[in-house]
Amino acid sequence: MTQAARICVAKVGAAHGVRGEVRLWPFTEDPMSVIDYGPLSTKDGARQFEVVRARIAKDHLVAVIKGIATREDAERINGLELYIDRDKLPETEDGEYYHADLIGLRALDPAGAEIGKVLAIHNFGAGDIIEIAPLQGATLLLPFTNEVVPTVDLSGGHVVIVRPQEIDGDSPKDADS
Repeated sequence: MTQAARICVAKVGAAHGVRGEVRLWPFTEDPMSVIDYGPLSTKDGARQFEVVRARIAKDHLVAVIKGIATREDAERINGLELYIDRDKLPETEDGEYYHADLIGLRALDPAGAEIGKVLAIHNFGAGDIIEIAPLQGATLLLPFTNEVVPTVDLSGGHVVIVRPQEIDGDSPKDADS
């Protein structure tokens, strides 16, 4: 299985107020779970941060981090990504995957020929998109659906990609009008 040793679970944003609170963007299914993982650290593990408490704001959390007591302290950690060890994350359900487990997997066509590697999983609001770096040609951005990605084999180190035959949108006739 391809697993990253450390997983980014949140990113610190701008200071919130004057008492050291920060905006925190969690990358977890339950935004408040960042409190439950214990100390979070920088990617290299050199610095640790503990989220003492948080409250939900519009599209982020407003958090108190131990040792961050002033607005200036909060401003110094703006943009910092916070990580945990992969083994602290709960097991996934069938058909659910951590993005970090998918990145780097070989992308195969239905006949088993390699077409590239998984670069990233994106979500711009309309569903997950799988980004494939092909062996040849331009990067592929495809819907991460059961139809397009019918097989995810973490132990085998690959995904199967069935390229859509047609993309919904304007027909050539509509474009001329």
